[in-house]
Amino acid sequence: MLTNKTVIITGASSGFGEAIALACAKMGWKVCLGARRVPKLEALCKIISDTTKGSAVFHELDVTCQKSVADFSQFTITHCKQIDGLINNAGLGLGKDFIRDANEKDWQTMYETNVMGVMRITKAFLPLMEKQRYGHIVNIGSIAGHEAYEGGAGYCGTKFALRAFTKALRQETFGKNIRVTSIDPGMAETEFSNVRFSGDTDKAKAVYKDMTPLSAKDIADLVVFALSRPAHVNIDELIVTPTAQVSATRVFRQSKSKY
Repeated sequence: MLTNKTVIITGASSGFGEAIALACAKMGWKVCLGARRVPKLEALCKIISDTTKGSAVFHELDVTCQKSVADFSQFTITHCKQIDGLINNAGLGLGKDFIRDANEKDWQTMYETNVMGVMRITKAFLPLMEKQRYGHIVNIGSIAGHEAYEGGAGYCGTKFALRAFTKALRQETFGKNIRVTSIDPGMAETEFSNVRFSGDTDKAKAVYKDMTPLSAKDIADLVVFALSRPAHVNIDELIVTPTAQVSATRVFRQSKSKY
């Protein structure tokens, strides 16, 4: 088991980010966690300390704010001797309005977080990886970056953009011993739908009715898998869906689903 890795995780206070932090720490790795909800980061670090062989540090991070990104990167570089992995996980979806009813504020928030935020964080740490001559950047994308659907133009647009960003980054880091991976989940039950529907629990639960969605742990396992491959192996792109989901919008539902 590789026990000397240091991995940065954005959006680490819940959902995929929290699960990825725990999975990496269970590998014995050091994790540096960033998110806006500092008390949740503090609680997660305590869990990591009490239940894993890994270690954790944390700092407040808002990927939509350049100063926050700068403060986070300075903290991370000060507390970590090396940076082996960067998990760009911070992201969100807001609403399912048709384009004719598009909420410009929601669209701007999604682009600032899902696209510009990834750019800011990557830009902050890429020079160090280039200097080290190694590193691994994992971007958490979505099946929405492969298929657009009605009511999803804003969110899908950000994930299509992120996919293009990831592919360009792979080209730009060619020959520098830096790996770049995109992990693109389908339906996964986290806080995502609660946020998307502004805290409407009924709407959020309806998304996953009569089917078994992915869990945050499922995605965390894939991140660890990608990070732990031999240095000559790069997982370029991995699309993962529930067995009951065959496309962005086509889902098999039945009571007490077997899948």
